[in-house]
Amino acid sequence: MSRTPTLAQLATDLARGRTSARNLVEECLARIADTSGEGARAFTLVMHEQALTAADGIDKLRAAGAAPSRYAGIPISIKDLFDIAGQTTRGGSKVLSNAAPAEVDAPTVARLRRAGFIVIGRTNMTEFAFSGVGLNPHYGTPKCAWDRETGRIPGGSTSGGAISVVDGMAHMALGTDTGGSCRIPAAFNGIVGYKPTASRVPTKGALPLSFSLDSVGPLARSVACCATLDAILAGEPERDLVPASLEGLRIAAPLSYVLAGIEDAVADDLDRALSALSSAGARVDRIAVPEFDDIPRINAKAGFAAPEALAWHMDLITERGPDYDPRVLVRINRGKEQSAIDYIRLLEDRARLMAAVEKRLSGYDVMAMPTVPILAPPIAALDKDDDFGRINLMALRNPTVINMLDGCAISVPMHTPGNGPTGLMLAAARGRDHALFSIAAAVEALLDGRHA
Repeated sequence: MSRTPTLAQLATDLARGRTSARNLVEECLARIADTSGEGARAFTLVMHEQALTAADGIDKLRAAGAAPSRYAGIPISIKDLFDIAGQTTRGGSKVLSNAAPAEVDAPTVARLRRAGFIVIGRTNMTEFAFSGVGLNPHYGTPKCAWDRETGRIPGGSTSGGAISVVDGMAHMALGTDTGGSCRIPAAFNGIVGYKPTASRVPTKGALPLSFSLDSVGPLARSVACCATLDAILAGEPERDLVPASLEGLRIAAPLSYVLAGIEDAVADDLDRALSALSSAGARVDRIAVPEFDDIPRINAKAGFAAPEALAWHMDLITERGPDYDPRVLVRINRGKEQSAIDYIRLLEDRARLMAAVEKRLSGYDVMAMPTVPILAPPIAALDKDDDFGRINLMALRNPTVINMLDGCAISVPMHTPGNGPTGLMLAAARGRDHALFSIAAAVEALLDGRHA
């Protein structure tokens, strides 16, 4: 289940002169331009000349011993939700096509550039990040990396970002995660996606979906890659990632809510992963978390995303409503179902949920559950609105739990080679990001080791 090259491997190759920033950029651009691939659907804008110019500059700096970081020169893709100076941020939509260009980079983009990463282009996404399946009627839908002949959904909303990484069109992707938008496409495409504790990484300069739930995270080929990017995005110094000991690790594997409707292939992968962890010395407890069963009631009137999105989009909908993806528009308009009282009660219910779950899981180091309980279905299976709604809810259900808890979570591949990709989601309480990365690194090594 190799997902090389990792950022560390690329950094070593750059340092030893085995490759150059220009070589890396040219390779990525060639894959984007390959008409047999998904580049035309994965990207809404390719920064061809800018990337090559930046690569040449980085190569000169490295030759002079002045590269801004050991990762300088590595291409990254940016979700079409982030401001890039001089460009219009469209959010995967036609509605903002005539909006004024951004005057400055989003803070996260600026931090990546300061480290020397090269922006290769803007990636496609669900319009305004409002679904977990990854369809886009405006710019096309990139196909999942698995079973391209059938044409399966890529997962959303960071659909193009995931495809850019798995197809080698970029070596990592900057995404957002409001209800799984980094983790879902990572799971469907066999890579790693991370959702940090929301307050650690600035959301300024990114079009909002839900200011209560939005977070900014990376998609990449390994846990270590995501840890490196997370530190840069959070403005923290890079730290050595030391895998945790699995011996005695306390793992809570929730039952009922997060397993409802699980497909056999996902259930089999989950059982194998949890059994491997038990055999490695971890204490895996399959426990009931009844608080999760209350989440549908808490979100019955469209939760946080719809009213908060409606507040941002209301004027645009008045002006350009027919230009929205109808499936996105109907979800935004559900915000009208909430009164001020409903919203206040939603805030109170969320606070109670967080407190109760924190108490119930206080004796555990990490939660483990399937990132998504289904395999990526064919794009054609979403033609009917009812099927779209059902599949979208299944994709979002488990990841959204962690956003509701304001926790941190990571999806790591748990499938066997040749089978449809599935993800194991590891989650921890808010603020425990560093501990979670250490645990995830150990779990990743164990699961990879099964297939070595």
